[in-house]
Amino acid sequence: MMIMNSKERAARKALELVESNTTIGLGTGSTTRIFIDLLGEQIKLGALTNIKAVPTSERTAQQANKWGIALTTLAETSSLSIAVDGADEVDPDLNMIKGLGRALLREKVVEIHTDRLIIIVDESKLVSRLGAKGALPVEILPFEAEAHVQWLHSLGCQAELWLEEDGSRVVTDNGNYLALCWFEDGIEDAYTIADRLAYRPGIIEHGLFIDMAHQVIVASEQDTRILTRKPR
Repeated sequence: MMIMNSKERAARKALELVESNTTIGLGTGSTTRIFIDLLGEQIKLGALTNIKAVPTSERTAQQANKWGIALTTLAETSSLSIAVDGADEVDPDLNMIKGLGRALLREKVVEIHTDRLIIIVDESKLVSRLGAKGALPVEILPFEAEAHVQWLHSLGCQAELWLEEDGSRVVTDNGNYLALCWFEDGIEDAYTIADRLAYRPGIIEHGLFIDMAHQVIVASEQDTRILTRKPR
């Protein structure tokens, strides 16, 4: 219950940053679901008007539709004023691991087009080193998927295909598979790992979101604080 309260507190703080007459990016995940519900309520009450949104997953689009939030595309808008999303891990430099909501590729596509990426998390998502607590998701091509997973081991991790409870392979909205990469002591150099993943054929995208977050709203049961990324 404590974490849910924290997530809602972070989502409410992010909602304060949304203004009428703007186009926003909507992320995917448990904390973002809370934000979308709060956003929908404000639109329904008329407190926010002329809001358009670009969703990062089919699931997010369905939730937005339920609230009557007008959806658009990146091609139809010049830029996004703000994007709001969650994260699985956030390090001291505000670099992140994202993707356990299975939408990392679309999240990254949308969020590189925003003027301001706001990440909302509870304090349990803060880590001293990325990969210290959980897996790094990697979206891979279904063709020769096992070969891509074998190559991922060369990064110094234990990799495996992400499977559903029934043993079938997790499939993204893009029709690709997801692999999970476990780094025993965390990721020593996230920039190097991101570069290696970016140039490998068959690796569609990865869950390292480097130098992307402008601000991270961190909520605990007691308070909420906003972390701002320092320019490199």
